[in-house]
Amino acid sequence: MANSPQAKKRARQNEKRFAVNKARRSRIRTYLRKVEEAIASGDKEAATAALRAAQPELMRGVTKGVYHKNTASRKISRLSARVKALA
Repeated sequence: MANSPQAKKRARQNEKRFAVNKARRSRIRTYLRKVEEAIASGDKEAATAALRAAQPELMRGVTKGVYHKNTASRKISRLSARVKALA
């Protein structure tokens, strides 16, 4: 348990950050799931639109410190390759 005032404040800040980051991660996962569903249905237009919407969200997660830059780039690359394969 935190004893010093600084440690107590840090604990409060960590709780707030955790809540914000959790919401942000959840939002990004929702966008990625929409892309996955569009790919699974075989609808190239819907998949392309969903990917276009998901890309800025993923990169925003990078700037906010939720994801590493390479992780987001890898996810975008793999998803775009799968969307491109739908013909």
